[in-house]
Order: sequence, then C-alpha cells, then structure tokens
Amino acid sequence: MSLSVHLARLSLALAAALALAGPAAAQDTAPPALAATEDEGPLRIEITGGQVEPMPTAVAPFFDEGGAGDLAARIQAVVTADLTGTDLFREIPASAHVAQPSGFDEPVTYPDWRAVNAEALILGAVSVQGGQVTAKFRLFDVFSGQPLGDGMQFDAPEAGWRRVAHKVADQVYARITGEGPYFDSRVTFVSETGPKDARLKRIGIMDYDGANPIWVTDDSALVVSPRFSPDGSQLLYTSFGNGMPQVMLMDVATVQSRPLKQEAGTMSFAPRFSPDSRWIVYSREQGGNTDVWQMDVATGAERPLTETSAIETSPSYSPDGRRIVFESDQSGNQQIYVIPADGSGEPTRISFGDGSYGTPAWSPTGDLIAFTKRNGDRFHIGVMRPDGTEEKLLTESFLDEGPTWAPNGRVVMFTRQTPGGDGTSRLHSVDVTGRNMRPLSIEGAASDPDWGPLLP
Repeated sequence: MSLSVHLARLSLALAAALALAGPAAAQDTAPPALAATEDEGPLRIEITGGQVEPMPTAVAPFFDEGGAGDLAARIQAVVTADLTGTDLFREIPASAHVAQPSGFDEPVTYPDWRAVNAEALILGAVSVQGGQVTAKFRLFDVFSGQPLGDGMQFDAPEAGWRRVAHKVADQVYARITGEGPYFDSRVTFVSETGPKDARLKRIGIMDYDGANPIWVTDDSALVVSPRFSPDGSQLLYTSFGNGMPQVMLMDVATVQSRPLKQEAGTMSFAPRFSPDSRWIVYSREQGGNTDVWQMDVATGAERPLTETSAIETSPSYSPDGRRIVFESDQSGNQQIYVIPADGSGEPTRISFGDGSYGTPAWSPTGDLIAFTKRNGDRFHIGVMRPDGTEEKLLTESFLDEGPTWAPNGRVVMFTRQTPGGDGTSRLHSVDVTGRNMRPLSIEGAASDPDWGPLLP
C-alpha cells in the first residue's frame, strides 16, 4: 500500500502512555517537502494581518484500506480539527460534496470540487495490520487542477494514531501556508486542583491540543514552571518539596528527577535551557537579592549574569543562544531587558510602554519576544521586536500571563485566570496576529504551559 509518489515512510515509535511522550523514530526516510514551493501551484494562504479569510477545504472521507474500521474516520477528524483550529481553513462538509472519490489512487475530478468552491482537497487512506496503523494522504490545488506536493505515508503502532493524524495535518498546513508545522508537538503544564487558596499542583505533558495527558509528578509538593529541553527529552521545573524553591531536572523517559546544584541559604527558580542544551539560565535568590545566573549542565559550574539590587527573573534565550531576555524592577517596576548570554555586556532595557512587563519568552524564529503586560487592572499578552519596537497586544483580561511559543513561532499559548474567589486558571492560545484566541480543550484547571519542539 504505497503512494504513487512516496517521499517518506516514517515509523513513529510510540507505545503506551509514557512512550507516547517520547520522540518518534524515523525509518527509510527520504527528504520530505515540508512546504510547497512556488512551482508546486498557486494555492497559498498569506498570513500577514488580523483579517484572513479561511481557505475552503474539502476533506474527503478517508478510505479504509484494510482493518481500519472507525480509525479512518477518527484520523480524518483530527486532521480536520488541526487545520480548522487555526482559523485559516474552513471545512466544506461532506454533505455538500458533489461526488465522492471511488478510491485513493483514482484521478481527481476537479470540476466536482470546484462546484462546491473548494480551493484545497485532501484525500486520505488508513489501514491497520499487526497492530500497526498506516495513514497516507494526497493534497490538491483544486483551481489549478494540480497536486500540491507529493503524497506521503506515515506508520505507527496503533496506539499512536493521533500522532499520525497530526503528521498529515502538519504537511498540509506547511505546504499551503509556507510556514513550519506545529501540530505534532507536546506541551508541559501544571494541573491545578483544590481550593484557590490551597491549590494542589502536578506537572503533566500532553499533545498540543490537550489530548493524551500524562503525569510526571504527583501533587505531594508544590511544583511550578516546567520547561522542556530543546529536544524535549528533559524537563526543568521548580519544586518546593524541601520548603524552598529549587530547580529540578527530569529525564522525561524515566520520569526521574534530581536537584541541580544549590548552596545552602539560596533559592533557585524560573529555569530555562539554552538552545544547545549546554547551559541552564535561572534566577537565584540569596540574602534577599535575586539575580539571573547561568549553569554549565555538564560541570555544574555557575556564574551570575546580573549583579544588582533589583529583582531579576524569568530569563529566556534567543534562538541563536547569544542573548538572554529577562525581567527586572531596577527602574522601579517590572520591565524587560536584554543581555549578552556570555555576560560580557550591560543589560539593555527594551520595554517603555505604560504599565509593567514580565515573563518574556523569545520566539523560536527569533523575530519577536512575547511578554505579559499589566496596565492598571488589566493584563495582556503581547509581542515586540527584540529591540522593543512594534509592540502589539494580543489579549486583554482580568489576568493573562506566562506566554509560550509554538515550534513555528506562529501561535502563543498562555494562562488565563478568571476573577473571584472561585477563579480558575485555563490554558488559551492566540495567533501572533491577535486572531483566533481560544481555550485549550483540557479537563480541569491548568497553568504554566511550555510548548515543546516539533516531534521527529
């Protein structure tokens, strides 16, 4: 069961719940075209501003090519949900289709799809054999009457069928938008239970859309601020297990944690990895003073990057590893500063708008920094250029905070808390243009998201 043009055959090494959290392995992989080039057809969504008309897209019912049963429909549903969830694609319902294809490899009758104003058409097929699921797809530009890139096929253990669906949707998204994919990725977060003044917290890892949550800590100790390593194999987080905040390092595959080096009488928190995983940057409090510190992961050697009387925290590396953005109250209230990652220069303030700024996070594409802004009694998630120009506020509410970036730098996820004594924290996401703000579908209260890398 191969595609007419089979560019890649990926084996997604997934097993039960914990294995689903690990990276997938690739086999027999030829270089896949992740994004359509200009000579592959005119179909393209331009995402440049706040107003985008969703592309009418037909997803024909995926074919069962043996043993798939309802899995074909479930994979199709996830593909459709991924695409329409961006608000860049509008599904043309199956009830409106003029005719259905008779087989996956049959020629496409383009007039039938033009008749329902479809601009893009997705054909798919699924089979299951020996506990392995195989899904394949083809993408077509209806108006030009041409395939958009080559078809692809993905294989996985049956338990990993959702990752297969995300892989298909990633390819469609990348080819039509020209941007990097992000659906096949994970988010780590803090689950919250109990009354507002006595929250119990544990760290979870889930699919980007809230599915398949697993728990990597229990709620016996307060835990906050989980952060993925660049390859997603490790987590940094802050634990209050010994009564004082302390940075912990976890191996995701084994769910084993150990404390980072810490001297008596100090507190450490707000950790992040450098892009090459060589360094960890974090905040360290000693004697009532909080500075940004850096640690060599291999040797445990530490050094301060800031040494002032201000509170300096929430550091985040630029994607090239050369600079670090952080928040500091040295000007009298929280503002955002940038410093060379080697500690060779003085911090440069980049935020100058009304209100205070905090929790900066550098985009993986390097062109933007997301932040939390408080102005009066309202909170915002916003973005600005690394030099502080072109500030844009994406949200406004009683309390929005803690932005984190999708792997392609297109979407920002954050925590939104509702007011009142029974206020609840929920995860939301918003497009970097300020469009398509929506809550994440996850059971219960949640906070402190960190978006991990695209899975292999």
